[in-house]
Amino acid sequence: MNDREIEDVDLLVIGGGKAGKSLAMDRARAGWKVAMVERDKIGGTCINVACIPTKALVGSARTVLAARQAEVMGVEVDEPLVSVDGLRQHKSSVVDGMVAAHKKMFADSGMDFILGTARFLAPRTVEIETHDGDLRLLRGTDVVINTGTTPALPDVAGVAESAALTSETILQLERLPRRLLILGGGYVGCEFASMYALFGSQVIMLQSRSQLLHREDPDIAAEVAEILTDQGVEVRLNARATAVRRNGDGEVLVILEDGSEVDGDDLLVATGRTPVTADLGLPAAGVEITDRGFIQVDDHLHTSADHVWAAGDVAGSPQFTHASWNDFRILKANLNHGDAATRGRIVPYTVFITPELARVGSTETQARAQGHNVAVSKIAVSAIPRAKTLHDTTGTWKAVVDADTNLILGAALLGHNAGEVISTLQMAMLGGLRYQQVRDAVLTHPTMGEGLNLLFDALDDQRHRA
Repeated sequence: MNDREIEDVDLLVIGGGKAGKSLAMDRARAGWKVAMVERDKIGGTCINVACIPTKALVGSARTVLAARQAEVMGVEVDEPLVSVDGLRQHKSSVVDGMVAAHKKMFADSGMDFILGTARFLAPRTVEIETHDGDLRLLRGTDVVINTGTTPALPDVAGVAESAALTSETILQLERLPRRLLILGGGYVGCEFASMYALFGSQVIMLQSRSQLLHREDPDIAAEVAEILTDQGVEVRLNARATAVRRNGDGEVLVILEDGSEVDGDDLLVATGRTPVTADLGLPAAGVEITDRGFIQVDDHLHTSADHVWAAGDVAGSPQFTHASWNDFRILKANLNHGDAATRGRIVPYTVFITPELARVGSTETQARAQGHNVAVSKIAVSAIPRAKTLHDTTGTWKAVVDADTNLILGAALLGHNAGEVISTLQMAMLGGLRYQQVRDAVLTHPTMGEGLNLLFDALDDQRHRA
């Protein structure tokens, strides 16, 4: 290392995810000397192989559904035909445009953007092998690690050899499988199950647990399973895979714990993600990791090494782009001698099945386990006037309230545009509003948000009956 010149920068960012790229551009514009190294995805995982392309394709799936249901809205159309080439072009047009925009933003910010692979050789010092084949040594006064996660393969015999698809490789859209097997019943598995069923594939979900979406309340998870079933998905619960293999015809076979077999054209493995830390040389940097391989950080996102920080998925933050964006804000403050922290933040999320499931705060199960005196309100989406105008009345809204303080503890909104409405409840929770203040708010008619009046009116009705 001593034979080569070390380039010193004010900020060295390893990994260009949402937090890393935002911080790099912000500090470069502020006059700092900044270098950011990214292995292969300009703009990060979200815009290349995660949120953006998948939600673009969710939009395509919903277009198919709208076309099939057009007659009920008084519009006659032919049966829609799904084009793999068209889907690929749609997805690529969105992704390519955002990648091009990021290239320009990176250049305009004044940072040194490096495509390559970084590995620590010493504290705050990395060797970078660039895509051009050069080697560079960089040392940062401060270093931020934002390398993210990658799809994990389960410990099931034969999976690695079966050419199984992941949430990233399935986006290459080489074909629409006639029969798609999905291993895993979490958020990713449910999103792709809904999407591909609407595209016309026969989808079989194999979930090892007793319900889909194991972090959700059982009643909400059961309704999600019912919705997927109505879309043509075959949902198999308590279906634990023990082996995977390809037969002579190229079909993939999943062998279950009970000895039965399920066959399909393709297998999508959606059983979680693993942190990108193994090849970073973290011991040389003095950076400790957890037993699951994530970088150990405190609530200021500081690692075990001085002036080394971590953000986003790799730091164990909730695996959502909006959580990584908030990590950026925390790091920006702390690099300027602030005292920002992750503790106490409320992070909502949306599962983009059709219709979508939006969540914020505690579930009923969690709230009771935390010792709250819980009151629960539920309404059918069919009660909301806006849903009636759209003939899109599938779903249930559920709110969890502390019966002693009347504060909103959390909510699960399953239905049309739920991801847009959940932010209203998040703001109410952040503002410490009692549920009655949301109940009595004058909300625009007819919108889905107006359903919050009905949701909390129902809570009053329930309490009066009790």
